[in-house]
This record gives sequence, C-alpha cells and structure tokens, in this order.
Amino acid sequence: MNDLVVRASSGDVEAFAGLVEERQDRMTRLAVGILGSPSDADDALQDWLASLWRNLPNLRQAERFDAWSDRILVNACRRILRSRGRDRRRIAALPSEGLEPASAQGHEDVSMERDALERAFETLSAEDRAAVILHHLEGHPLADIADRLDVPVGTLKARLHRARFALRRALEEDAS
Repeated sequence: MNDLVVRASSGDVEAFAGLVEERQDRMTRLAVGILGSPSDADDALQDWLASLWRNLPNLRQAERFDAWSDRILVNACRRILRSRGRDRRRIAALPSEGLEPASAQGHEDVSMERDALERAFETLSAEDRAAVILHHLEGHPLADIADRLDVPVGTLKARLHRARFALRRALEEDAS
C-alpha cells in the first residue's frame, strides 16, 4: 500500500484510483453513518476525494495514509453537518441481514427497535458518531481510532462513554 501512496502522491492517477477503490465501501459506510443521508454522504465523499488528491503530495508518512484519509472524511462530514444543521440529519437504515423475523409481529418489533436506535443515534455529535461507528461497527482498536480522529486515547474513551450513555438515555426515554 505504501507504494500506491507514494506513486499517487507524485501524481499517478491509476495509483490514486487504486487507493480510493480499496477504501470506497468503508468510507461510504462511515460517511452515511455519520451523516445519515446518502446524498449528504456523497457530498462528503466528493470533498474527501478532492482533498485527498489536492493534499496527498503533502503527506509525509505513507504508512499514516489511512488515519489521514479517515480524518479528512470525518472533517468533511463535520462541515456538512454544520452547514446544513444537525436537526435534519437521520442515520441511514441499519443493515437487516439476519434480522428477518418469522412473523409479521416480529418484523414490526424489529422495525420499531431500529427506528428507536436511529432516533437515539441522531442525538450524537459527528465526532461521537464517528467514534461509535469505527469502534463498535468496524471493530478498530482505540489507539487506531484516536489516531484517525486526531485525538488522545483518553478523549476517545470519554467520547465513547458519553456516546453510549447518550444512546442508552435516548433509548430509555423513547421506551417510556
């Protein structure tokens, strides 16, 4: 991968396309998870691509490309949330693989739980959403996430704790 980064940073379009292609699905999931809207995620991904291409020659350590790239996308998502207003954001539908219930009542219960989780997730900041997605959905270690979000590990732990507490509280309020 470092070879692709070095080649792309010197203007090799094919190497750049290879870097982007390897990460496209994961970055799309991250952007949709933070923004809750596929169209807003598309905007963030466009910003991400433009920033990558424009700033890649300035990256001094090729082995830090993934963390640097994630930070650029999270910042693009933050800008979109600020410019369009958090109140309009909704998290995209959660994956439904393995959740198909045997009965219509079971399907309704799963749908209600998913809606409650979506409403709870809306209460989180972009930073907290990114931390939750990277840790709980993608399984990255804390040190890696802290590097990607450019925060100390202690700050990341506090964000995750705050996010889990906020989600729990929102779900409890929704249930009552």
